[in-house]
Amino acid sequence: MSTLRVATRGSALALWQARHVASLLRAADPDLEVVEVVVETTGDRNREVPIGAIGGRGVFTKEVQAAVLDGRADLAVHSAKDLPSSPELQPDGIVIAAVPERADARDALVGSTLDALAPGARIGTGSVRRRVQLTDRRPDLTFADLRGNIGTRLDKASEHDAVVVALAALDRLGRLDAVAEVLEPTLMLPQVGQGALAIECRPGDAPLVGVIDHAPTRRCVDAERAWLATLGGGCDLPAGAYCTIEDDGGLRLRALLASYDGRIVLRDENDGDGAELAARMLDNGGRSLLE
Repeated sequence: MSTLRVATRGSALALWQARHVASLLRAADPDLEVVEVVVETTGDRNREVPIGAIGGRGVFTKEVQAAVLDGRADLAVHSAKDLPSSPELQPDGIVIAAVPERADARDALVGSTLDALAPGARIGTGSVRRRVQLTDRRPDLTFADLRGNIGTRLDKASEHDAVVVALAALDRLGRLDAVAEVLEPTLMLPQVGQGALAIECRPGDAPLVGVIDHAPTRRCVDAERAWLATLGGGCDLPAGAYCTIEDDGGLRLRALLASYDGRIVLRDENDGDGAELAARMLDNGGRSLLE
């Protein structure tokens, strides 16, 4: 029997994701034994501080990646949305070997539907992407920072009129009962990679892990990540992108880039070429936002 050591964060959601990946790997190889290696990340240690203030997306991934690079683990399981998209931020000696089939990428409101919220209602979210898009629909809303794992956010939902949470997270933890409204991408474009998992390993182990790669999901996540990478690794503006596969097998990539105050909101879409779409949005006002 062969053994794979899986590096993961220790939250309930992260452990669910690691165990889901383990089940996929065991389905491909019933003789495989999978062992969890739990790692605490910077993002886990600083739950009250805005993510942008402590390093952006990489705060949830660097220590997990390090466990693979230093030999404590054979592979790392991440929420794809937490991985930086720029190639220069990808550590040497590690590759994304698999992106399993994606869960529902949409966001959800907990506590109230959007239309039922009173004027001036307070929404709990630490995401500027979510704030800008909700303000675009409801300029009267107010916002309060809210960070922490899913359990913490649900516990604090009663302190707000509503909170925004990724639908996939609620589903994976068996808390769909908490959903008041699912927000369609036409109203709320998801974060790049939302609902998807990314499994990293050393290049030599990629064939073993690659058996659980889901090609349609990989195409879509790669398109979204290419869009964000072209905007640049330093982009911390409100941004979202969501790629779907059309009936004819082609891709449709929809993206949003906005100013922090939401006064400028750029939207565009194309047939799945993330780099081309980002370049066009930069030329049509995005570059001035970044500057």
